[in-house]
Amino acid sequence: MENLLLWGFYVMTFYAFLPGLISRTFGFRVFKKGKVEKEIALTFDDGPDPVYTPKLLDLLARYDAKATFFVVGSHAEGREELLKRMKEEGHTIGIHNYVHKSNWLMRPRTVKRHIDKTNDIIEQATGERSVYYRPPWGIVNLFDYSNLGYLHIILWSAMFGDWRIRVGAERLKRRMFKKMRPGEVLLLHDCGNTFGADLDAPGNMLIALEAYLEEATRRGYRFVNIERMIRLSDAARPARRPLWKRGLVAGWLLYERAFHAVFRLKQVGGGEAPAFHYRITSYSGEPVQFAEGGGVQKGDRIAELHFDNKMLSGLAAQSKSPVATGIKMLREVEQALPLLAKQLAEDPEARDIKAVYGVTMIHRGADRLGFQIFKLPDGWFARTTRVYLRLLLKVLTDTKAYSKGRQMKAKGDRDPLTPRMLLMPIDRVQDYAASGIGNMQEEAGRLGEAIELAGAMDDPASSIGSKTTAM
Repeated sequence: MENLLLWGFYVMTFYAFLPGLISRTFGFRVFKKGKVEKEIALTFDDGPDPVYTPKLLDLLARYDAKATFFVVGSHAEGREELLKRMKEEGHTIGIHNYVHKSNWLMRPRTVKRHIDKTNDIIEQATGERSVYYRPPWGIVNLFDYSNLGYLHIILWSAMFGDWRIRVGAERLKRRMFKKMRPGEVLLLHDCGNTFGADLDAPGNMLIALEAYLEEATRRGYRFVNIERMIRLSDAARPARRPLWKRGLVAGWLLYERAFHAVFRLKQVGGGEAPAFHYRITSYSGEPVQFAEGGGVQKGDRIAELHFDNKMLSGLAAQSKSPVATGIKMLREVEQALPLLAKQLAEDPEARDIKAVYGVTMIHRGADRLGFQIFKLPDGWFARTTRVYLRLLLKVLTDTKAYSKGRQMKAKGDRDPLTPRMLLMPIDRVQDYAASGIGNMQEEAGRLGEAIELAGAMDDPASSIGSKTTAM
């Protein structure tokens, strides 16, 4: 019995306690406070409520204040008109699970089902799916980082106990006034119909909030939704990386150099930051059929590509936005492919290869270069790869994890951050060698235009990052 309790403690520590502690303390994979000059974000949980939410919307409209509502799906059902009104009045709608239940008490699959069901309700009411998520009580579990990678997890910088009626309007007002500062993300509640809350507590919240809005407006503060707060904070980040970030990148790149040495990867072309490295190895995945016929089977010889993360880091440091980083990366890839083809043609170890292969997040536009794109089969490798690549992206670039996938998710792409397996038949690789670099550069110009056009519609940041054990 003692051993069983001990194992239960270990499981809960790694499944629940540590992920929550890391997120709250270090801000890993979450947004909880902005870096702005005169903006404050009001966020409201647990609604919509048929009595208090309309009153709240009226109050916000009087002060031209925009807010973010994290709705409980079961409360939103049958109240779609309130969701529609929120959107029409410029507010952002986020997800707060289908019922107000902690993620610690649910399996990862159940959490995802709660979120998808709530998002279906939001989409039915507003025509758009949400990309913002606040777990009840701010609690995440270990698998939320990978399973919910397309969502921005939003926490808060200040909460006030407004779900308890005994706090009273005056005490609540005093607490809120202490948090009248730029960048604050305030947690309030427009519904008291959840476990541990008092049904009429939002009445006190409305009284205190009106006083807060009046005074903050007098001081020149602006109230923005969470999307606007994130955008302003991104723009305010300094272009130069802080010392700790540069040290983290240097350590990661040192590890990568050791990996290259141990597995004897070969550099493609010259220079200090090439686009690719590769090694000749045997394919170990599921059989894959190419569109034009043929394919690869387990045991076939392949060239395994590894994108150079030093170049990725350099491109990100020089770019003003994730879109610019994605465009530059794809251009580097297309410039390097003829060099790769020529080098493989001259490599005695590569004479019997069937294809070049990689696992990557650089999959938007890869089909234009001749790669065929496949989903990774579900399993341990796919899950660990997804977590690894997201962590790699956070370390090597200046792109916040919560900024990835927003536009694509809004367009209905449910998992824009899933890595893809890329394969290019050796015949197509040989075409690059035969075409020569000059012809490929002409084609590159046309592709670059297509990529830039795509960048205006989608965020290529969702497609960047490469696993050290693949491309």
